[in-house]
Amino acid sequence: MTVIESRAARTDLCKAAPPAHPRPDGQDRYTISEVVAFTGLSAHTLRWYERIGLMPHIDRSHTGQRRFTNRDLDWLGFVGKLRLTGMSVADMVTYAEMVREGEHTFEARADLLQRTRRAVVDRIAELQDTLAVLDHKIEYYADARTASERV
Repeated sequence: MTVIESRAARTDLCKAAPPAHPRPDGQDRYTISEVVAFTGLSAHTLRWYERIGLMPHIDRSHTGQRRFTNRDLDWLGFVGKLRLTGMSVADMVTYAEMVREGEHTFEARADLLQRTRRAVVDRIAELQDTLAVLDHKIEYYADARTASERV
């Protein structure tokens, strides 16, 4: 497989469908502990996300317990991807605020995501350069070991 084919295969992985929700829409009332188990985030993190405005309003049960929906799970999945990009929490909160403001923020949201994408592409290039150096060193040591075994 060529480098280009390898990169294309990795890019196709990004287009995979999101995992199925545990419950169908309409029956999607998750407790915070269920969301913790499903997402791997801590309850503290989920409460913090809500407090800083990164999460939309979370419904509550009649006893005051948070009840998350599939839409909330989707949002948390997206926020997780934004975290992986290295986007700052402040920018994530700004993005969440723009989403809540509505369609008139589409252009600003797209600009923020495009800036983030450029930073990710730059980081990928740096990591590819780093990987090439590591591959070179690994090959060097493999060749050196083979040469010493011949002696």
